[in-house]
Amino acid sequence: MLAPSRKPDLGSLLAGYRPLPGSADELMTAAGEIRPHWHPVLAEIAGAKPEDVSQRFAVADRQIKNSGVYYRVYDTPDGRDRPWPLSHVPLVIPGAEWRSIEAGIIQRAQLLEHVLADLYGPATLVREGALPAAVVAGNPDFLRPLVGSVPLGAEHLVVYAADLGRGPDGRWRVLGDRAQAPSGMGYALENRLAISAALPSLYRDMHVERLAGFFQAMRSTLAAKAGRDGSRIGLLTPGPANETYFEHAYLARYLGLLLVEGADLTVQDGIVYVRTIEGLKRIDAIVRRLDADFADPLELNPSSRIGVAGLVQALRRRTIAVANSLGAGLVEAPAMLAFMPALARRFLGTELALPNIATWWCGEEGVLADIERDLGRLAIVPAFGRRIAGLPREGANAVADLDEDGLARLREIVRNDPLEVAAQEMVRLSTMPVWTGEKLEPRPFTLRVYAVSTPQGWEVMRGGFCRVAESADPRAFSMQRGGRSADVWVTSEGPVDHVSLLPLPGKVAIRRRLGHLPSRAADNLFWFGRYLERAEATLRVVRAVSEMAAEADEDVAQATDRLTDLLVAWGAAGAPPPAKAKPVHAAEATEAILRDVLDGREDGGIPALIGAARRTASSIRERLSRDATQAIADLGAMVESDRDLPAADRTDRYLRVLAALSGLSHENMNRMAGWRFMRIGQHLERAVLTCRLARRLAAADASADMLDALLRVTDSRITYRARYLMGTLRLPVLDLVLLDDGNPRSSAFQITRLAEHQNELPRVVGEGEVDPLTRTSRLLRAEIETTAAADIDDRMILSLENRLLALSTDITARYFNQDEARAEITEGLG
Repeated sequence: MLAPSRKPDLGSLLAGYRPLPGSADELMTAAGEIRPHWHPVLAEIAGAKPEDVSQRFAVADRQIKNSGVYYRVYDTPDGRDRPWPLSHVPLVIPGAEWRSIEAGIIQRAQLLEHVLADLYGPATLVREGALPAAVVAGNPDFLRPLVGSVPLGAEHLVVYAADLGRGPDGRWRVLGDRAQAPSGMGYALENRLAISAALPSLYRDMHVERLAGFFQAMRSTLAAKAGRDGSRIGLLTPGPANETYFEHAYLARYLGLLLVEGADLTVQDGIVYVRTIEGLKRIDAIVRRLDADFADPLELNPSSRIGVAGLVQALRRRTIAVANSLGAGLVEAPAMLAFMPALARRFLGTELALPNIATWWCGEEGVLADIERDLGRLAIVPAFGRRIAGLPREGANAVADLDEDGLARLREIVRNDPLEVAAQEMVRLSTMPVWTGEKLEPRPFTLRVYAVSTPQGWEVMRGGFCRVAESADPRAFSMQRGGRSADVWVTSEGPVDHVSLLPLPGKVAIRRRLGHLPSRAADNLFWFGRYLERAEATLRVVRAVSEMAAEADEDVAQATDRLTDLLVAWGAAGAPPPAKAKPVHAAEATEAILRDVLDGREDGGIPALIGAARRTASSIRERLSRDATQAIADLGAMVESDRDLPAADRTDRYLRVLAALSGLSHENMNRMAGWRFMRIGQHLERAVLTCRLARRLAAADASADMLDALLRVTDSRITYRARYLMGTLRLPVLDLVLLDDGNPRSSAFQITRLAEHQNELPRVVGEGEVDPLTRTSRLLRAEIETTAAADIDDRMILSLENRLLALSTDITARYFNQDEARAEITEGLG
């Protein structure tokens, strides 16, 4: 609890706080009275100094940052991830009011299930004229290949959400239904963790309902849908480029689901399998987080690159459960809102407890004339979400905001294409308090409420996802266009039960493996390790060049030239100036090359390598620790902001972060297959790069300075000097950096560790046989262990390098690019 440093002063806290004209307010009545359920929140904030309040809210911001919560904004120039915008004051709703919301959400979910079952089944609604055929057939989310197929479990909706707004009359209204793939649940959970950490005593004393019960019901429902002992459930994501990918990874981890992309799945004989490093494994249920149209390029959208070919066939055969069913997004169309009141009376025999905003589909007979007459008080929206020239795809086109030319264009759109547009009443959303740093101000908001279908009926999350506008415009908005998100506190009259996803003691089987590793995840971990190792080697070369460039010795200059030539050969820097224009000591050319490595756009430069590591890490976010994710993000920010620092200082800073990342992976990651693939990538890359360094710097004519440069880059100078009192000699150096398996920087060390990790990976072989990859790594290890320093020449080093590269290709072919025609299904169909 905030320490009360003074008597609560609501006057300064609420200075200037007034409900917006024509809008209701959650905190204050129209007469300026504080609603009773808000008094504890106001007392908590007003009883402390503003700086103390800000300090407590900073705890919530740190929680969000440390958890790596982000959101991708598409319409920015770089399209990058943005920190999650958290509004620190929760939306408070009394339990009695929430129960009415809950009842309305359950009623609406039941209604939509009836509608979907009819439209993909007997279609009596269209046949009897309750729904115009154009509203169904003209909707891009109506998927004809699914007509007549009954989902496994006979339910189209497993998770449903509705966006709510409170109108000026105080009633909640449905602004839109979310049945395609409702998002925001994971963000709602993170909001709760952050705000409850900032205000723990207030959270406890106000008896806020917990969220874990909802997720517990969701997980149990999915397990029941899967229907097999030992079944697998996946969360199907479009991939890291999606705006809410963080939530996909977060929910998969929280619910214990397998995070998969379309490329991870394959359909054989009407059964869906996930590609893993152990072969194909059957998957029994999918939580879908991509639009249905993209789910199957064979029968739906042929341009889709994120779907699963054959998924529709598997659904027809009822071998997999998909939540929500393909085609469920049909009921999200704004045009459908126009018919919901009548459909409720038809199916439920009653009025909607939560009415939606008044909507008219312009294609309905007799409606267009009424709309044109009342156009000034309406908003015009795309009827089916399709982009229409002159209309925004998201949000409403408020007619009152248009000038004369704009109004004329809008009338033309409505007249020329009435089937594609709908008219809605303009909703003036209610407002809630937002902390500005010194006081509270009212801001409009919308509330997304979630429900999950369980064997016992629908269960509603006691909380939700609240989006708060940045401006005082009390009309529809989206997170893409700015805004914040607030926690939703549903209060109880008494203490609430502690609910956890943890099972009861003695009711859980002990497990020491994390489930099957998808091939895509293994591939990303492998390359994450390689990118980090490649970046480290490049930085070590840059640091050695920076240190050696300050020395005036001619032999040192030759060694420096070899290192800079190596940077160019690696693709870390562009080609240097022509030889005839080069200064004797190449000081300017060397400086230009180092700048190019650290700031340029070459594929092998540091910005490109760190960028590739960040992108790869974002694809395996659920498998990396929070500290590792933050470290790679910090490194990316440093590369962009350190341009004015000397090269030596920059390389030192970056190498320290990379060393921390290596330590985190070594200390924090469980020794499962994912960790081994990352380590294999690191060891393989280091072995290859060490060979390349040795060929460049330890040739037969290498000078002592070149050999010393090799020791610098491989971080082996201390070991060499501790062993040898004489100067830097070629054979001892080659032995140390290539053959000494006690030197963690040597190729021998990498090959030994690589073989050990390889031996722990799954192999598909007959009884007593040696896996081909294991045979290759064992032969490499035997050769490096039996080679003497005197036997090393350029040909031997090049052969070793090529065999390591071939091993990389074999690992990719075996574990990442499985040939479906030969892939082994390693379990029965069940």
